[in-house]
Amino acid sequence: MYEDLLQLDTIRINFSAGGMHIINLVLAFVMFGVALGIQPSMFKEVLKKPKSVIVGLVSQLIALPALTFLLIVAFNQYITPMVAMGMILVAACPGGNISNFMSQLSKANTELSVTLTAITTLVSPIFTPANFAIWGGLYVNFVNPEAGSALRELHIDIYQMFETVFILLGVPLVLGILVSHYLPKVAQKLKKPMQYFSILFFIMMVVLAFGNNVDLFLKYIGFIFILVLIHNGLALSTGFGMATIFKLPFADRRTLTIETGIQNSGLGLVLLFNPKIFPPDLAIGGMLFITAWWGIWHIISGLSVSLIFSRWYKD
Repeated sequence: MYEDLLQLDTIRINFSAGGMHIINLVLAFVMFGVALGIQPSMFKEVLKKPKSVIVGLVSQLIALPALTFLLIVAFNQYITPMVAMGMILVAACPGGNISNFMSQLSKANTELSVTLTAITTLVSPIFTPANFAIWGGLYVNFVNPEAGSALRELHIDIYQMFETVFILLGVPLVLGILVSHYLPKVAQKLKKPMQYFSILFFIMMVVLAFGNNVDLFLKYIGFIFILVLIHNGLALSTGFGMATIFKLPFADRRTLTIETGIQNSGLGLVLLFNPKIFPPDLAIGGMLFITAWWGIWHIISGLSVSLIFSRWYKD
């Protein structure tokens, strides 16, 4: 397995300039759509009992990156440096935008889901580069020094990462909240179609990523599938476990499970294809494959968990 993944590290997925523009636009568009369902009153209601919010933020921003690092240490002899760094990058990203839709589907606390998505997105310009640098640094210094090149550019140009995340996530989020507040009828009409639209667009984005690399995808998907399956399972379990330990209401446990298990891997792809963060000559094939497949798999796993919650997990 290690030898096969090592070959994967040297591969560059071929994205055209047009493809990158589509990714950027889709990510901003999706975040705008997510924000259309956010009302300031939601924050007030949820923050009256902040326990679930605090536990959710700890689960998403602290516990998941830390447990991801421990998972990498456990599998160190089987995975390559770039695959490991890809797992850290995914764990460092904020909650995925489709988590709100899946929380609603699973009869969870949707207001809590929206609040957590909004907060993790707003703080992602700080937490995403910080988590990647911290846990990536520990991996480089204590687990596998060969991964140092993947951390170098991010650590040096942390402002570029902040700027990218802020423009693609922060600005659309704020604009969407403003539309929701001042034009509620317009927001209400657009919210539902854009939820489904966001899922379709993300699938199209991943297809675009692999469109010119079908042979590579088919050759290595078995190894990547196993790793993402385990990693995503860890993320879902982290959310449910944290919520259970702190004895949150069952609706909130469902929310934290989905929020922690659904990562904004689209942001991870955008960062990986930014030459100012990761130089074009850097061999990051393993990071790309892990991040891209996460974007597909967490939709499948999220819908599956939502279905289980809605049908069999009663309050």
